[in-house]
Amino acid sequence: MKNGSRLAALGGVVLAGALALTACGSDDNGGTTAAPSGDIDCAKGTVNAAGSSAQKNAVEEWTNEYARQCAGAGLNYNANGSGAGIQLFNQGQVAFAGSDSALKPEEATAAKTRCAGNDAWNLPMVVGPVAVVYNLDGVDGLKLSPETIAGIFAGKIKTWNDPAIAKENAGAKLPSTAIKTVYRADESGTTENFTKYLKATAPGVWTWEPAKKWPNGTGQGANKSDGVSAQVKGTAGTISYVEMSYAENNKLQTAQVKNGAGEYTALSADSASKAVAGAQVVGTGNDLALKIDYTTKEAGAYPIVLVTYEIACSKGLPADQAKFVKSFLTYTSGAAGQKALTGLGYAPIPDSVLTKVQASVKALS
Repeated sequence: MKNGSRLAALGGVVLAGALALTACGSDDNGGTTAAPSGDIDCAKGTVNAAGSSAQKNAVEEWTNEYARQCAGAGLNYNANGSGAGIQLFNQGQVAFAGSDSALKPEEATAAKTRCAGNDAWNLPMVVGPVAVVYNLDGVDGLKLSPETIAGIFAGKIKTWNDPAIAKENAGAKLPSTAIKTVYRADESGTTENFTKYLKATAPGVWTWEPAKKWPNGTGQGANKSDGVSAQVKGTAGTISYVEMSYAENNKLQTAQVKNGAGEYTALSADSASKAVAGAQVVGTGNDLALKIDYTTKEAGAYPIVLVTYEIACSKGLPADQAKFVKSFLTYTSGAAGQKALTGLGYAPIPDSVLTKVQASVKALS
């Protein structure tokens, strides 16, 4: 296992802002300890992981609880973005990675080399509803259709009182001021999922292909979810996209989004879970890559959602790392780990998918 300084030197990552949460008693060198809920076989030692900032708050909660109940176990999680996390994983610098998109074919090939010739699996662990957040005094509950959202972020709808917005928000006092869009400047799974949504639901307006890197020059960039949230909160007239947990923690205004059934749906854990419940598993075997239906007609479904995967070697890690990863992911995919999500601005993985996740984690070796 590479230590923190080695990770920083080779991966270009500074771990000062990462989670480094270990329980008291970490100098105990033998035996096992009381397990968290779910009868987990606790691991010992400290491992590094990196990736999705969307799941940062979830990982922080999980790490605290796991370390509290498993003395001598700790996780350093660097929320440096999905792209950076996958890169570090494939370089062998972290034991697992968090990503808001499943591995692409070329990433999966590199991961197989990293995993000593074995496959890496995409394991869905967190449902992160993507909020359309804005800062517009006196205009709460803004209603937006996919075409209008796409028009705003494409730079075609430029003012808040544009007829397209006014038509969907009868009676609202919309100002004539310019719309200021904010996008993720770093490579981000959140950006990739948001652009997938725009391409799937408004292809006539959104002409760019989905990507981790924001594809056009409209608006102003901000780094990571924290940076986007701060920019929107501090600047009147802004609009952006950020995970629900960040929207809630920063008390940002969130739009109601029109789904495939024609309903303007408010953001909630329940409405997001309804969208993911209909996702199709497109991975094979224990690989659980999902295809989200952004045009879902499920009643009450909030359509802009992402799933954060933990990217883990099916086999091939050093024994101590393999034990930690399996133990930790057994906890996070269990009842206690998933229950913790609802109070943090996330939605739990629906049962129809979660049972598959638990079986895949059990098969890790």
